[in-house]
Amino acid sequence: MKKFLAFVLACITVSAFALTGCGGSEKITIAVPNDTTNEARALLLLENLGFIKLKEGAGITATILDIAENPKNIEFKEVEAAQLPSVLQDVDYAVINSNYALEAGIDPTTAALGQEGAASAYANILSVKEGNENEPLIKALFAALSSQKVKDFIAEKYNGAVVSVVESAGDGFDASVDYAALAGQTVTVAASPAPHAEILAVAKEILAEKDITLEIKEFTDYVQPNNVVESGEIDANYFQHVPYMDDFNAENGTHIVSVGPVHVEPMGIYGGKQTTLDALK
Repeated sequence: MKKFLAFVLACITVSAFALTGCGGSEKITIAVPNDTTNEARALLLLENLGFIKLKEGAGITATILDIAENPKNIEFKEVEAAQLPSVLQDVDYAVINSNYALEAGIDPTTAALGQEGAASAYANILSVKEGNENEPLIKALFAALSSQKVKDFIAEKYNGAVVSVVESAGDGFDASVDYAALAGQTVTVAASPAPHAEILAVAKEILAEKDITLEIKEFTDYVQPNNVVESGEIDANYFQHVPYMDDFNAENGTHIVSVGPVHVEPMGIYGGKQTTLDALK
């Protein structure tokens, strides 16, 4: 009897190993941003890679509830975007915005297992409170961000992890602006530490040539930059794309508008417990 029980227990153990050790019963976990537009962006990337299928018409506001087909039985963990690099070790994969990957010391050009294209819908913009988009200081700032000097810096510094979307880069100065009248003035901008603050540092040098001071205020979340621009505490926000801005305005009753696009940060899928995409194939 004892030998029989031992045999049964051994069989159960082997069966359990076969199911878990070979991945038969374990779910693949993928962490995605929990804000509406970036979650949709992550899901669209996974759909483009062929891992899920979204419902018909689910676009830039899609959530995990819009997943129509999930053949790999993926378990999704919705995480605040800035925290995704810190949970990477606890999940199989995470879909991370390039700026947060860069801040965490992750090189998107070598570490990303898959990336979206440079989609213009997600270009990072300079934004201000409605009514201020044509203020001379703002026009001067945007001209500096749209310069060839900034475009070259982005290409050399980020090697494809961040891509300029400025088509006709100039010398950094707007011919319609009276720079002499702006001499001695300061413009304040909310930004993430990387890459936004780093890019702004180049624009700061351009503005300094006209005796204009650019003061960069660093933030690590998406929400506060829009709030301080809405309140008038800070002049501009260089830390979001249009889909996020539109969703933020709708949810919060704010009045933030785009001045223009500067760069795009291709979102990527990164390995945590997994080192390749083989588990999803």
